[in-house]
Amino acid sequence: MFTGFDFDVIARSLPYMGQGMLFSLGLTFLSMLGGIFLGTVLALMRLARFKVLNVPAGGYVNLLRSTPLILVIFWFYFLVPLALKKISGDPYAQGIGPFYSALIAFTMFEAAYYCEIIRAGIQSVPRGQVHAAYALGLTYGQAMMKVILPQAFRNMVPILLTQGIILFQDTSLVYVVGLTDFMGAASKVAQRDGRLVELYLFAALIYFLFCFSASYFVKWLQARYHVGR
Repeated sequence: MFTGFDFDVIARSLPYMGQGMLFSLGLTFLSMLGGIFLGTVLALMRLARFKVLNVPAGGYVNLLRSTPLILVIFWFYFLVPLALKKISGDPYAQGIGPFYSALIAFTMFEAAYYCEIIRAGIQSVPRGQVHAAYALGLTYGQAMMKVILPQAFRNMVPILLTQGIILFQDTSLVYVVGLTDFMGAASKVAQRDGRLVELYLFAALIYFLFCFSASYFVKWLQARYHVGR
């Protein structure tokens, strides 16, 4: 099977693929931060008693979770310039660029999933904790920030990290706006040198090792958390 397998092409492409990996990890990290923050806001809105808050939040979550991620990226990359031209009346108005288009798309898309994770985490905290916080004189906001959310996030850490692994895998979709992530770098080298088997197998191996290691770490966190309880 490996007759004629060229290991040198992998070695030569490591610096370029390393840059792609740094891009993938950076985009994953920034999208996770933004997604968790926005997802927390959406979760609090969905748990609110007022329809003016929970109905728009629910609509947002259902819309984004029913839309392919690649389409969301296209929205920001292709439609934002058109919207800016329409609003400003400037036919030469520019968009926000491929990187920010991808970052905003990933953040808003992942926020819909993080919202449901965080909402479930908040609801997993016993109601007695809420009543105890109110009994101490805390307001709703103080109870949420000092009592509920810290416990909820502790329960949610493994699931949030699992979603982060999925997000890392999804970063390969940035090729549609001309960005080069790890998979994009491997693909470009493979097509340039005509060594598709070597580069795609190497990329698959790296993805497997990274995601398997991260999944094992999540399982370790879950085991430690349950032991701690």
